Amino acid sequence: MFKTIIMAYDGSAGSERVLLYAEHVARTENAEIIVVHAYEAPKVYEWTESYDAFVKGYERIANEVTDDAVQALRGDGVNAMSDVRVGPPVRAILEAVGFHQADMIVMGGRAQKRDNVTEALLGSVSTAVLRYANCPVLVVP
Repeated sequence: MFKTIIMAYDGSAGSERVLLYAEHVARTENAEIIVVHAYEAPKVYEWTESYDAFVKGYERIANEVTDDAVQALRGDGVNAMSDVRVGPPVRAILEAVGFHQADMIVMGGRAQKRDNVTEALLGSVSTAVLRYANCPVLVVP
């Protein structure tokens, strides 16, 4: 049923649970996991001489985060690759779904104080992905 799974991953301690759930689904379905990480370097520092090096640092860390997840998944026998994207996370996740023709998204939910009850329970990124995704979304608490 699921052949390609987008796993939204930020490398945080909480995202390790996302990795476990995605790995389980991938094993059950014999699916490939695309580890997606989005980043945006703050534009407020664009005027500085070292801004390019600053952005390269963001890029390097993003690649390390996804590479670590991919290696962990491959070490457990799951077919995985990374997709690092520049931009807001919701847009990056949804674009990755289209690009990779994914069948499912696995991502974490963040409980933050929000005015909206749904966002308070899930987080604004997972709420927006649920709203706009054209495939099933598994939100891991």
